Amino acid sequence: MSSLDQPFASYHLWSLVAPAAWQQRWHCQMRRGFIKARQHEPQVKALLTKATASQRIGLLAQKGIYEFHHHIHLLNQSDGVEKVAQLLRLSNSTDEVKQRVLQILKKYYDEPLLLGKRIILLTRGDEGFPKPILISQQRYHFRLYAVMDCVFIESDSILHIIDFKTGKSAFDRRQALVYLLAARYLYPRHQAVASFYNLELCKKSEIISPSKDELDIIEWELAEIAKKHQQDLQKYQEKSSDFSKIFQPNPGSHCRFCPFNEICEFSTFKDLPLQN
Repeated sequence: MSSLDQPFASYHLWSLVAPAAWQQRWHCQMRRGFIKARQHEPQVKALLTKATASQRIGLLAQKGIYEFHHHIHLLNQSDGVEKVAQLLRLSNSTDEVKQRVLQILKKYYDEPLLLGKRIILLTRGDEGFPKPILISQQRYHFRLYAVMDCVFIESDSILHIIDFKTGKSAFDRRQALVYLLAARYLYPRHQAVASFYNLELCKKSEIISPSKDELDIIEWELAEIAKKHQQDLQKYQEKSSDFSKIFQPNPGSHCRFCPFNEICEFSTFKDLPLQN
C-alpha cells in the first residue's frame, strides 16, 4: 500500500487545509500543494530545507530548554546560559538569531518554567516525525501525527501538554486540541490539559481542557481533512497538469513571505528576496 492510500492528519496539515480565523485573507492552498504534493521535486525540496530566521530561533529555543533540563545543573550555575549557548553552537548563527536566542535562554534561566515538574517528555525539536497514532473507527481511519514539545504531570496527576512558542504569532487553539486528541490514545489513563508558553514574551495561554464530545468532533474533523488531502494527492498523481486547479492559488501581498514565491507562477513577488 502506497502512502497515497493511507490518509493522515496533523495540526500542520489542518493549518494548510483550513486557516486560523485571523489568517483567512492570506491563506493559499497552493502552499499545501508545494509542501505535500511536490516536496520531492529538486527546486521545492531545496526551498523546504531553507530555514528562516524565525524557524531557526524556534528550533534553537526548544533545544535550549531541552539542554537546560538534560544538564539540570546548568540552571544553578552562573555561566549556565553561556554553557547552553555553546551546546547550541550559537556562535555559528546570524546576529539576529544569536541575540534573540540568548535573550530566550536568559529569561528561561531566570524563570525556568519546568523546574521541579515531573517531566515525562521533552523533545529537542529536531527528532523528525514521531510514530503515527493509528485511529480506526467504524466510519473512518487515518494516521495522526502529533509532535509535542513537552508533557509533564501536574501535582494532582493531570497530564499537562505544553507547546513552546517564539515571536509574536497568536496561539492557535486547534494545535492544543490535536495534542489532546493524541494524548487520549497515548496516555489513556490520564486526564490531560494543554497550554502554550511564549519563551520570548514569557506569556502563558489559558489552560485548554476540552470535553470528550469536543475531542470526538475534532477527531471527525481531522478524519475529513485526511480524506480530502488524500483525494487531492490522488488527483494530482493522476493529472499533475491540474496542480493549480487542485491546489488553488491566492496571490497577494502575502506572497512576499511565501518560501515558494520564486518558483510559483502566480506569485506577485517573484523578483523580491524572501523576508524572514
